[in-house]
Amino acid sequence: MAGTAGTPGTPRVLRAMNDRAALDLLLEHGPLSRTRIGKLTGLSKPTASQLLARLEAAGLVLATGTTEGRPGPGAQLYEVNPTAAYAAGLDVTPERILAAVADITGRTVGSYELPTPGRRTGRPVVRQVTDALDGAVKAAGLARDDVRRLVIGTPGAFDPNTGRLRYASHLPGWHTPALLDELAAALPMPVEYENDVNLVAVAEQRLGAARGHEDFVLLWNEGGLGAALVLGGRLHRGWTGGAGEVGFLPVPGTPLVRQVTRANSGGYQELAGSQAIPRLAAELGMTDIPSTPYAEAAATLVARAAAEDTVLNRLLLHTYATRLATGLASLVSVLDPELVVLSGACLTSGGEVLRALVQDELEELAASRPRLVVGDVREHPVLRGALESALATTRDEVFDTAR
Repeated sequence: MAGTAGTPGTPRVLRAMNDRAALDLLLEHGPLSRTRIGKLTGLSKPTASQLLARLEAAGLVLATGTTEGRPGPGAQLYEVNPTAAYAAGLDVTPERILAAVADITGRTVGSYELPTPGRRTGRPVVRQVTDALDGAVKAAGLARDDVRRLVIGTPGAFDPNTGRLRYASHLPGWHTPALLDELAAALPMPVEYENDVNLVAVAEQRLGAARGHEDFVLLWNEGGLGAALVLGGRLHRGWTGGAGEVGFLPVPGTPLVRQVTRANSGGYQELAGSQAIPRLAAELGMTDIPSTPYAEAAATLVARAAAEDTVLNRLLLHTYATRLATGLASLVSVLDPELVVLSGACLTSGGEVLRALVQDELEELAASRPRLVVGDVREHPVLRGALESALATTRDEVFDTAR
């Protein structure tokens, strides 16, 4: 049939596979010569030359500079054309929307922050989203139509059965039934929606501590307590998108929380969420508790406790580690992951000291013993995950030369 991508094994498909392999190598290694691409792909010099000429004609690679430091004329270097396509990501919280645009290589070329202080903005959600995106697009020197795909990260998850946002009652304006249709009508590019903690897992899997791991749990503790579950290399979202909403998990040591979605809290959140840390510090007799918002105060207390070895600080960290391990033990018992990544400011601020304490406690509470690591992606990890997710699909589309 005319216009199809071709049959597996045909020259057209094999050429497309080689093209994609070369483009992925250029993304991974940066500028490469024809000879180096040939060695890395196993292609002959003539075939590598044809490949590069084909990709250059398609606007996917650029000739850029030459090799240096060797006798004789330098070899021509090639790189992925950064302007071949652009993708965007949004990180939505009740207080603000962070937006960024990246070129096809993954480099952020424009970013913007739109404050959204609750219901006081008087600005509908669709307007908030388009204003945030337009701010990043303008900073990149682009137009909205230049963005090929957008991924929006929010707390909770949009139920695939109803299209309604669940598990995020604290996000004003995002619960109207027609919201997704309104956003689709307002935006010229395909839009995907993903849970914010899931996007942190995407960032860690592609850029950080979980690279090379097919099965891992990411535990996030910042404004809220949540998890991302990656099984067989794929995010597990569950029937309603609520897989990983571990803040609602009943755990020993706390009273049962009923109507958890209405309360927007649960046993594990009450036991080990960021709001529990300033309370714990006060119960232990600490007097220098920061007066900042609870998530920021919690991260400060944990960082201080990890850095300053005093009796009260040790007690705070040990108690917090036990609480974290109590909920983690349930996840580990069911999922048996290879790795657990600790992320979010209330976990990363404790660094190796807190990680080691949680590891020790978990080995006492769970039958299996996954390795615990601290997340590597620290700067805007939700936004970075949104960009990585948008870029993955965009590259699949743009780099497919068999189309």
